[in-house]
Amino acid sequence: MHAAAGKRSYRNLWRPLLGVVFALGISFVVLVMLRRAEQFRVYGYPGIFLISLLSSATIIIPAPSLALVPVVGSVLNPFWVGLCAGAGEALGELSGYAAGYSGRAVIEKRDQYERMVAWTQRYGLWVILVLSIIPNPFFDLAGVAAGALRIPLLRFLLTCWVGKTIKTTLFALGGKAVILPLLHR
Repeated sequence: MHAAAGKRSYRNLWRPLLGVVFALGISFVVLVMLRRAEQFRVYGYPGIFLISLLSSATIIIPAPSLALVPVVGSVLNPFWVGLCAGAGEALGELSGYAAGYSGRAVIEKRDQYERMVAWTQRYGLWVILVLSIIPNPFFDLAGVAAGALRIPLLRFLLTCWVGKTIKTTLFALGGKAVILPLLHR
């Protein structure tokens, strides 16, 4: 019995280890991007919009376009970067909304999804707004829940856009304040 308990504890270690590896990988990517910040100017606002759109269109699988926003915000106008990235992220979230609306979403973490549905039923679009402002892995579940609950598409999209734009603008302004001085050393 003791061996089975030990085996279970090793089995549960893969998630934290994967999280650490993922965080280190993101840090490495950000450092590489910092060295090439000026090159991102070429892609401009349409580039950050498209990258944000494609990254947000993935359901459940993290695609860290948010790491790029501060870098682009350091070389372009951070308010426009925030607006373009926020619009791209909001439109990308339509994939989760559509999956929930169609009833064909496959949810692995059923208990978390059920909690998200309950919160969304109780608090409505406030859940969408708050979760779209805070960088977190639960927004995909909120989008699926909003679709499943038949929250009107335009209300979902507008609320999502406002929250995502606040978040990306803050990240872009942070890039302007922190990364830009590093580039001019």
